[in-house]
Amino acid sequence: MRSLVALVATLVAFLPGCGMLPDQIDETAGWTPNKLYTEAKTALDEGSFEKGIKYFEKLESRYPYGRYAQQAQLEVAFAYYKQQEPASAIAACDRFIRLHPTHPSVDYAYYLKGLVNFNEDIGLFGHVANQDLTERDPKASREAFETFKELITRFPDSKYAPDAAARMKYLVNALAAHEVHVARYYMKRGAFVAAANRAQTAVKTYTDAPANEEALFIMVKAYDALGLNDLRDDSERVMKKNFPNSEYYKRGLNRKEPWWKLW
Repeated sequence: MRSLVALVATLVAFLPGCGMLPDQIDETAGWTPNKLYTEAKTALDEGSFEKGIKYFEKLESRYPYGRYAQQAQLEVAFAYYKQQEPASAIAACDRFIRLHPTHPSVDYAYYLKGLVNFNEDIGLFGHVANQDLTERDPKASREAFETFKELITRFPDSKYAPDAAARMKYLVNALAAHEVHVARYYMKRGAFVAAANRAQTAVKTYTDAPANEEALFIMVKAYDALGLNDLRDDSERVMKKNFPNSEYYKRGLNRKEPWWKLW
């Protein structure tokens, strides 16, 4: 009996894959770079982003110097984006940009990074009526703006540049509106210096944004409340030049009316 047990133990010890649990078996062992890439892409196309990421990471670790590895890095960034993991997606984009600054697809890495930030904070500006923006910092939208700006500056002929420019236009308006909202918040509470500073930030940073009409109005009223007549007059002059038919002229630009009644 003992000899039989010993024989069975010996046979088991020499069986292929002995001791490995099913979930420890690497199904990709021996796969070529092309097969790994193809299977990873198929997984992404089928919506299996976690599986696709795993295959792409195996591809890069096994074949780090081939063309497949570079493409795998971009695909991982996209997979994280689709899987709604913005931090991982941005980190993957930054890594690709750092490792391959002259790669033909580096413009896509910039575009994807901007897109991740854009979509992460889009809800902030989509529900202005239901949120107090003074309690939120649109950091992601600012970063999206800067990333799209870098893309257009460095790669003006990129096929992603037109869409990036359109998104920048939206972000300019949204970010300016945020600054004006904060300025209005301070104005209503009598924090005139803070109100003027935030309104000025909107005017200087986001030129041509529609929200700057109200930003200039706030500057006029804030400087007037502070007794800073020269700054008030300068702001009013700029406002009249850029918005000659402003509705705010009807709401007390030149009248000595309590500022809390102007909104």
